[in-house]
Amino acid sequence: MKKISLLVALLSSCLATSAAFAQEAPVKKTGDILVSDSGMTLYTFDKDAAGSGKSACNGPCAGLWPPLMASAGAKDNGDYSVITRDDGGKQWAFKGKPLYMYTPDKKAGDRAGDNFKDIWHVVKN
Repeated sequence: MKKISLLVALLSSCLATSAAFAQEAPVKKTGDILVSDSGMTLYTFDKDAAGSGKSACNGPCAGLWPPLMASAGAKDNGDYSVITRDDGGKQWAFKGKPLYMYTPDKKAGDRAGDNFKDIWHVVKN
């Protein structure tokens, strides 16, 4: 019986580890910029302090600049980290800067938000 319990515990641990690795940031590179898995341009906000673990874009701001949300079990991975938003949701960050999309970008490749008010910028890598 102890062997079965140990085997079940080991298998559960392996599955949990495997799930954590499967939750990578839903980001890819197109040319020299980062985009979401669906190809939407990703942006950073100058009012976000890199490495602070916080987003300065909440409420109406997040309606126009939707955060790139992370699942509750998402884990930091290399240049990608997970921050906790004011509402308790999880958001992906790149090199410590939270990642956002821009609502007026309607299709993959649109970059209407680049240099918006000189404080929003496409993420170059």
